[in-house]
Amino acid sequence: MIDDEINYRFMSAALQEAGKALEQNEVPIGAVVVLENKIIGRGFNQVEKLKDATAHAEMIAITAAENHIGDLRLTDCDIYVTLEPCLMCAGAILSSRIKRIFYSTFDPKFGACGSLYNVLQEGKVNHKTEVYSGLLEQESKLLLQEFFKKKRGNNKSS
Repeated sequence: MIDDEINYRFMSAALQEAGKALEQNEVPIGAVVVLENKIIGRGFNQVEKLKDATAHAEMIAITAAENHIGDLRLTDCDIYVTLEPCLMCAGAILSSRIKRIFYSTFDPKFGACGSLYNVLQEGKVNHKTEVYSGLLEQESKLLLQEFFKKKRGNNKSS
């Protein structure tokens, strides 16, 4: 059974990570990896800061979780993400064997967990990840809208 109170708590933590990205002028996406109701990995987008196209919130959180437990397999872990993962991040979720993903809002342009693709559940590889969406969706959308509105405003004055 999925406990909504616990899921909201962890998605709120992912939203806090997204807020860190927003403060650093990064696309506000955050992620946390959870094992036995404890956060063992956190991440927020740092693509611009690190000049690294792979520095997505999910990648950073997964790496932190793997380092925390000393294993590349996260079979008993869940990941909470504020935006539907892209193909790269969905691949990392599959490779690390994460059990469940909870994400806030769909990404119709790059989403690989239900929007454009559904690689986590299509059954073409030896692992399936349970997928849940819509958790704190409006809060996530507001952060993203704030970021892109600000970006568009800055581009007009340049």
